[in-house]
Amino acid sequence: MLVLASQSPRRSQILRHAGMEFTVRVADVDESVLAGESPADYVQRLAAAKAYAIDAAAGETVLGADTTVVIDGEILAKPVDAADARRMLARLSGRRHEVLTGICLRRGADATRDYVTTGVVFATLSDAEIDQYVASGEPMDKAGAYAIQGLASKFVERIEGDYFNVMGLPVALVYRRLQEAHFHAETPSPRR
Repeated sequence: MLVLASQSPRRSQILRHAGMEFTVRVADVDESVLAGESPADYVQRLAAAKAYAIDAAAGETVLGADTTVVIDGEILAKPVDAADARRMLARLSGRRHEVLTGICLRRGADATRDYVTTGVVFATLSDAEIDQYVASGEPMDKAGAYAIQGLASKFVERIEGDYFNVMGLPVALVYRRLQEAHFHAETPSPRR
């Protein structure tokens, strides 16, 4: 059985839509960036911390994941308040940024880590558009202060890479790594 170590409804939705059976156990980890840590190291470290933060029974594979937004080398995690969300959206306005998601798959003592980077180009946003979007409340629990699958979809001019990565889980990578590591998520037997 696959265990998702995340309370993210988006990650659950992505796995469900891909036909993967899983259960959820929430992992609570400190998401602070370490001094000098690269974005790739950051998302992989947090994915691993989440995968190791929960108990797993024999035969269970734990999936930890973490997503962040990066612009000009700066990691834009979840905004701390509305002013921080406005600041982030103003930085992204009219520019290209990157979204990175790290994954860690753990089964017993074996684990595999990886990450995906996707480029996203935002349209130029007016102050009124930023204020209206922040007032919706959607940016407040999202890395980079936006959700590509939500109200912010109208701000995205182009993506370069994996759309599901920008949503929060590069499901094709997860599936491929599960297969390579022989961490197959169990599926129900067909009825006869």
